[in-house]
Order: sequence, then C-alpha cells, then structure tokens
Amino acid sequence: MAKFALLVELKAKPGKESEVEAFLEKEATLVRGEPGTLSWHAAKVEGEPGVYRVFDTFNDEAAREAHLNGEAGKELVVVANAGTLFSVAPKVYRLQVVAPK
Repeated sequence: MAKFALLVELKAKPGKESEVEAFLEKEATLVRGEPGTLSWHAAKVEGEPGVYRVFDTFNDEAAREAHLNGEAGKELVVVANAGTLFSVAPKVYRLQVVAPK
C-alpha cells in the first residue's frame, strides 16, 4: 500500500507545451523501470494552458528518495535548471498518503 507520494507542479513556457508533453512521455518511460515507484501520472490541468501536474506514489521513504535521486528525478532537475521548457522552477510537494483506495 502506498504511504508516500509526490506532487510536482509544472508550468510550461508559452509555446513549449508539446515539448513538455514529450518530456513527460520520456519521464514515464524512465519511471517504468523503477521498482519502488508504485504509480506515476502526468496530467495537463484543464482550463489552465501550460499547467501540468505529476503525481506518484511509493511504499516507503527509501523508494521515494530513490525516485528523486534516480534518472527521471535528475533529468527533471537538469531540464528545469536549463530554463528551456518551464517558466518557473517545478514545485515539489512531499506527501504522506492518509486514505488510499
């Protein structure tokens, strides 16, 4: 059962939405190889152009840290710091799951 999660808020630079979506597809491919990541979803916020959210879940803190320090997490940091896709730095929320389905 998932006990830990992450919520990441992303804001694409104007005109970069398709590139952000391609980047998120690549991230999904990387995350599929992480045994400790239980679920990973990237979504576009309806009615808010260029706004995206990523939500992922983990059994324990070790799996969450492995994800953050893994290939996908490192790639997000590099892309965010490059300033080519996002208008602001991604905001990462560390969550504890209190009521799972």
